[in-house]
Amino acid sequence: MEFKKFGLYNILSFTLLSALTIFFIFPFYWIATGAFKLQDVAIALPPQWFPTSPTLDNFRQLLVPLTARWFFNSVFVSLATTVLVCATASLAGYALAKKHFPGVKLLFAIFIGAMALPKQVILIPLLRLITEMQLMDTYRALILPAVGWPFGIFLMKQFSHSVPDSLLESADIDGCGEIKKFVNIVLPIVKPGIGALAIFTFISSWNDYFSQLVFTNSEAMKTLPLGLASMAQQAEFSLNYGLLMAGALVASLPMIIVFLMFQSFFAQGITVGAVKG
Repeated sequence: MEFKKFGLYNILSFTLLSALTIFFIFPFYWIATGAFKLQDVAIALPPQWFPTSPTLDNFRQLLVPLTARWFFNSVFVSLATTVLVCATASLAGYALAKKHFPGVKLLFAIFIGAMALPKQVILIPLLRLITEMQLMDTYRALILPAVGWPFGIFLMKQFSHSVPDSLLESADIDGCGEIKKFVNIVLPIVKPGIGALAIFTFISSWNDYFSQLVFTNSEAMKTLPLGLASMAQQAEFSLNYGLLMAGALVASLPMIIVFLMFQSFFAQGITVGAVKG
């Protein structure tokens, strides 16, 4: 009887998980197959679930200088933001977790409070600051506001707690400087946290449509998601769905590559932040 119950539970779980997997994967499948369809096939009814005559014409139309510039902008902004966020968050997280100075708890509470603020709340003062600093429509306007991400500091603080105090004390006794101690002792231990933070930051920066829309004016400074959206708006009455799906597929590839590179750190980054204080 127990075996039957266990078997029925497994069957129901497998069925439910399979249905959810198909539900979440289907949009990506539709984009991936639609990228290889011509316009008349992409909008045909009944829909053609798999392209019987796949074509690369949509990808050839994307190979223009402006689209390549959008792709470069997205990659450069996302990579630069990821490197700067990982560097600053690992240093700040280590200081908050292992250094004892007046106001450390208040400072951490401010970071926690900043995590609760929606981006729209700080957008107007941030826009005014960037305008006064004459950074509008530059890479710095897209990168600098993301540096010092409160969630990144919180995540790296949780990981820095795993660094044994005895190791740091031994390094102090041996006369190891702060920079050498951080590079040789702390960084190797918190490396999984940096990998998880790199995934979160890259995806967040790549999809930060709202900020990119506000802080850019020219076509040359647009990122790929922003450029594809403007392309769709300009072609409202003659929308090329195959071309847009090809663009969406290309736009998703860097995020997939980054996730595959750091996937072993992803689950650990989520669980450590949830269980350590």
